[in-house]
Amino acid sequence: MPLGTAWPQDWREGHFALRIQGEDGPMAIALAKGEAFDMTPAFGTVSAWLNDPHPAAAIRARGEKLALDAEALLTDGRLLSPFDLQALKACGVTYVRSMLERVIEERCRGDASQAEAVRAEVRGIIGDDLTSLRPGSPEAMALKQNLVERGWWSQYLEVGIGPDAEVFTKGQPLSSVGSGARIGVHPDSAWNNPEPEVVLAVDSQGRILGAALGNDVNLRDVEGRSALLLGRAKDNNAACAIGPAIRLFDEGFTLEDIRQAETTLTIEGTDGFRLAESGKVGAISRDPTDLVAQMIGPHHQYPDGAALFLGTPFSPAQDRGEPGMGFTHKYGDVVHIASPRLGALCNTVERTDLCPPWRFGIGALMANLRQRGLPRA
Repeated sequence: MPLGTAWPQDWREGHFALRIQGEDGPMAIALAKGEAFDMTPAFGTVSAWLNDPHPAAAIRARGEKLALDAEALLTDGRLLSPFDLQALKACGVTYVRSMLERVIEERCRGDASQAEAVRAEVRGIIGDDLTSLRPGSPEAMALKQNLVERGWWSQYLEVGIGPDAEVFTKGQPLSSVGSGARIGVHPDSAWNNPEPEVVLAVDSQGRILGAALGNDVNLRDVEGRSALLLGRAKDNNAACAIGPAIRLFDEGFTLEDIRQAETTLTIEGTDGFRLAESGKVGAISRDPTDLVAQMIGPHHQYPDGAALFLGTPFSPAQDRGEPGMGFTHKYGDVVHIASPRLGALCNTVERTDLCPPWRFGIGALMANLRQRGLPRA
């Protein structure tokens, strides 16, 4: 069966926020217990809707019921990223595996040919069983001191086991793409990978409202040259995919379901290459509530809310070519990220300059809504 976008098997029992491309412009759509509602007349944007005190209750109270075939949306090309005006934020180095791989990138200076040798050296000194180490704890600080004395401290270990999480801007509002879209890899990069992650929907008050799946596409060679090139490694055309929808918390789906979730990554290339891995969200070194608290609060606000990537438990290292060279994308790769309660996000890899350019920004959205006389409330 070909890889593709999918709703969760129990989607008719939950509440979801999504966006589709309508005839006149983007539409904010709700799915509630299998029924579809148009939230655009009341709110205009998903951001405004999710900033309502009770987003799930607002679906039937303020939404306009639609005769919409939700299953058809998976294949008709109308699905957009479910986030619009929210800030696109991301956490890095929140899993031991990704932390060690970032240290390896740094030691390699972005040269993939050195990765296997450096990987063995890093694990020989640090080990790979740091799962019980709580960031910022006395034990973590003792490890930090030991590494400093041995000349092996790293900026990635600082955010991996230190008190402060890495929280960065992945992209600008409205720049993410949805399931079914092409995702971009810069043609100058020779070492890159997908970063499958759970993405939290956070409102302006810091409430966690639900979650979606995301792909924080990363250029490993660029970031490995210098962490100051993070923007060049992360914020590229079509390099942020989110979907298929935000599953809202309700009586049947809570933050605990996210903590217990397992995600799968499948990559199929036109060259016959296939990779399949799984990862548990619960292996994260910092609780999602801690990451949200470090992102938003008295010292920093997001009035339109935020999408927060939690970090990835994946770092594909399976050799694709010569032994020891590890994994990197090839154009045409189909990347499939799935989790039972969140559905499946599916995208095809393309050059960033051959993906559709991002032209519909905040100004265009405001003009479009004004032309349509929305929101009406």
